[in-house]
Amino acid sequence: MVVLDVNEANLDAVNRTAKDTGVSLETRTVDVSTPEGSRAALDEAVEVVGTPQVFLHAVGRNNRRPILDLSDADWQGMITLNLSTAWWLGQEMGRRMVAAGYGRMVFVSSVSGLLAHANHAPYAASKGGINQLMRVMAREWAPYNVTVNAVAPGYVETDLTRAYLDSDGHRAELESLVPAGRLGRPHEVADAVTFLASDRAAFITGQVLYIDGGRVLV
Repeated sequence: MVVLDVNEANLDAVNRTAKDTGVSLETRTVDVSTPEGSRAALDEAVEVVGTPQVFLHAVGRNNRRPILDLSDADWQGMITLNLSTAWWLGQEMGRRMVAAGYGRMVFVSSVSGLLAHANHAPYAASKGGINQLMRVMAREWAPYNVTVNAVAPGYVETDLTRAYLDSDGHRAELESLVPAGRLGRPHEVADAVTFLASDRAAFITGQVLYIDGGRVLV
């Protein structure tokens, strides 16, 4: 297994967790914000493990501000990071998996790709774009035993979201929007990814799996 990230501290933390659980993995510090960087990152991964059988795209960030407060640079930066990297990495990985005749690709989307959340415009656009890009990849690569799906988390408490959730009553506000009455947990998203990456999901492709406690139902 190879984990790629632009932040070396994040990779160190992942490596420590993996060692504690007896999992062996390789990490590489890479910048995928350009086509060249994305393709070079995949070349590095392939050198370690060969053509991967499973690919997970979990790249992105949000900028919670109203549309009228955002600049062109804000828009372009988020579209590049969230959506263009899915194109660059997904296309190159798809090329390799199609040639190998096997692959499981999973993209991390969001309920924002379906719902019209205020203060989420570039993020929502990028996640909606990932959903449709994933569907077309799935349609084209299904004959080659390559499945392409997405997981779309709702409100999940992570290290990155905890500060936001713990300020200004955001936690209670978001919990009130979820029929299940609580926030998601990281392992619940991971379990969905593991399923879609397995041969138990061999006949599932082009789907967005919402892990949201019913958020998109209301």
